[in-house]
Amino acid sequence: MARKQELIQGNHAIALGAFYAGARFYAGYPITPSSEIAEVCARELPGLGGAFMQMEDEIASMGAIIGASLAGVKSFTATSGPGFSLMQENLGVAIMGEVPVVVVTVQRSGPSTGLATKPAQADLMQLRWGRHGDQSLVALIPATVAECFELTVKAFNLSEKYRAPVIVAPDEIVGHMRENYAPPEPGQLEIVDRAQPHGLIEDYRPFNFEDGAVAPLASFGSPYISHITSSMHGEDGYSDNSPDNAGRRISQLHRKLEKNIDDIVMTRSFDLDGCDTLIVAVGSAVRAARAAAKEARQRGRQVGVLQVVTMWPFPEREVRRAASRAETVIVPEMNYSGQLAGEVGRAAPGARLIRAPSFDGRGLTPADITAVL
Repeated sequence: MARKQELIQGNHAIALGAFYAGARFYAGYPITPSSEIAEVCARELPGLGGAFMQMEDEIASMGAIIGASLAGVKSFTATSGPGFSLMQENLGVAIMGEVPVVVVTVQRSGPSTGLATKPAQADLMQLRWGRHGDQSLVALIPATVAECFELTVKAFNLSEKYRAPVIVAPDEIVGHMRENYAPPEPGQLEIVDRAQPHGLIEDYRPFNFEDGAVAPLASFGSPYISHITSSMHGEDGYSDNSPDNAGRRISQLHRKLEKNIDDIVMTRSFDLDGCDTLIVAVGSAVRAARAAAKEARQRGRQVGVLQVVTMWPFPEREVRRAASRAETVIVPEMNYSGQLAGEVGRAAPGARLIRAPSFDGRGLTPADITAVL
């Protein structure tokens, strides 16, 4: 029997995806254009046996979900540009403490308050580099309502598996659009839960600095003692400022993601076989790119589209491979500075790269892309 389809908003699908993944705690502060996620959580989480907390600001929101996750509950928050900026310090705490949390930031036009209800894709660098220090995390960008649901589930799975914060970053268009979608049945999508410690209590260490290792995470209140600090620490969680320890700590934070790049990095390709023009895009720009490519193919042009789903770690190998088969690479994105184009150019330095930017608060259209084809 076919699953019943519903007309679902992207932000609503994100909340439903979080529930499906097992999230039972949400803490956040309302901010356009992500507030629908908080509204759904406030309405639905209590009935699921979970908890919703409206916090005084985004700094406290991040602190709350870190604490709830360390207590053993899958936790998340949602925000947009200014709020995401406030979350950076505590995101660094989550990275250093290897705390699995999911942060949704629905990208809007800035800087500062900017055009609070209008779309942008100008936070791509902030997703990766917004925090101080030598660190890494995962960021996923959906382009459809279905991807809002499914990538949120994936975000929780990656966060739990690798004990790392994962960011889901739709732009405002994707967050607010509505599409027909049939949510999967329970058990249809894989759900990953964090590894639990076993063995003697006195032997437990909350961290493992071996190359690429991910230690099991004991919940606060369990028999296993777990100590978390934002300072440089050893495998027991207590301060250790020695160079040898610091080197192993920083390396492991990166290597646990680098060694599992094939599990983390996702792209989608459309009509790449034989294409001489490649369009590389993220989020709602993918939709415009596919429409422009379809129109171009009807006129006899060979145009394909590569959708970057995992923005960070950036899919260098996939971009390089696709670009190597094309004469021209076009990058449409909603920012002035070419944040995506810079990464594409770095991954494929020999490519003839053409930008199709929009930074006036409107979404990209197929005509914007066709104009540079």
